[in-house]
Amino acid sequence: MFVFVCAGCGAELTTPLSEVALPIHTHQSYGNGVQLPVLMSAGTFAVDPEPWGGPWRMWDEIEPGEAEARGIHAPVHALSDATPGAVVIAPGDVRGTRLIPEKRGDSCCGLDGADGPNMACETCDSPVATRIDDCSLWQAVRLGSDAVHRVPVDGTHPGSLSWTELAETGEATPLFESIATWGSRLGTSHYWSWSPRWEAAAGHALAHLLVASQGQPVKVPDGVATDVFQRALDALLPAGAPKRRAVLAGPDLPSPDTEADILLVPIHPRTGRTWTPEDSTASAYLVPLPLGVWLTLVSPPPYLPVPASGRMPRDELRDDPLPLLPHWPFQADRRTLEHTLVRLPAVRRPWLRTILENLTHDASAALV
Repeated sequence: MFVFVCAGCGAELTTPLSEVALPIHTHQSYGNGVQLPVLMSAGTFAVDPEPWGGPWRMWDEIEPGEAEARGIHAPVHALSDATPGAVVIAPGDVRGTRLIPEKRGDSCCGLDGADGPNMACETCDSPVATRIDDCSLWQAVRLGSDAVHRVPVDGTHPGSLSWTELAETGEATPLFESIATWGSRLGTSHYWSWSPRWEAAAGHALAHLLVASQGQPVKVPDGVATDVFQRALDALLPAGAPKRRAVLAGPDLPSPDTEADILLVPIHPRTGRTWTPEDSTASAYLVPLPLGVWLTLVSPPPYLPVPASGRMPRDELRDDPLPLLPHWPFQADRRTLEHTLVRLPAVRRPWLRTILENLTHDASAALV
């Protein structure tokens, strides 16, 4: 467990926190006027290795080799020149700070951090963090890596569960959820949608699936995986045979098929490590998925109630009325797809660079 303190005066700025993996949807911008929830669970923190926020430099201002040294292997619109390594926490875990009113940024419903750090240490008044809670952004506080220090504290550290324990106790991420919006004259409203977490996870995984495809068609498992990935893969990759085959693999599942080309596997929510099969010589490409998303693929929820006669058994689903479903097909988050793809060295291959360029220059391309 750690408490983060001001680098200038040593004042405590957070409650005791334990480290977890950075969520895949951290950099997601979702919809328009949407109220996204808090990014991090209470009592946790994650380190973002990449710079975030201004100042920015356009791609043509980047020196040759600089982008690749930062792990970016294809052109992007702009690169952040902010200090990397920010500590991301839930807003409710902050202590001993105050907002800086003049650092409101370009936000419309809250704070977006566009003007840099907007929170100061109450003790010494040094800028220490950036709060983000504007519409369409996940709510979080980012402690500057150069403005705070972590200090170990006594406390009960949640142990890192084994893969078997995670498979048994982990919570699946629902495919659908109610989305709150700002701006209505009648107050906050809601609509039923595909989960933003799922869309971001799918964008991240789709980038890896494209690399794993080697430019060939890919067949994913039947069921939820088909709804989430197959249409986009069929649109982005050439048609025909043979197809590279993707299968689900992970804890408590049978050993992966040795003939499978691609394995859809979970990410450990605390360590951020990807599950790997015991046979370390396996040549299959591992596509990482957040644990909750992977659990839903492995054990999808029932879509239809089971008819029953007589007295309703306790464990039966009722047959009135059916859950609401979105009115549009699932789409992976395009920005997350592009963000992930440019950070994979394989994007330098001509066929994959062509896919990326089509996505970048045509907002309606594929993913439909």
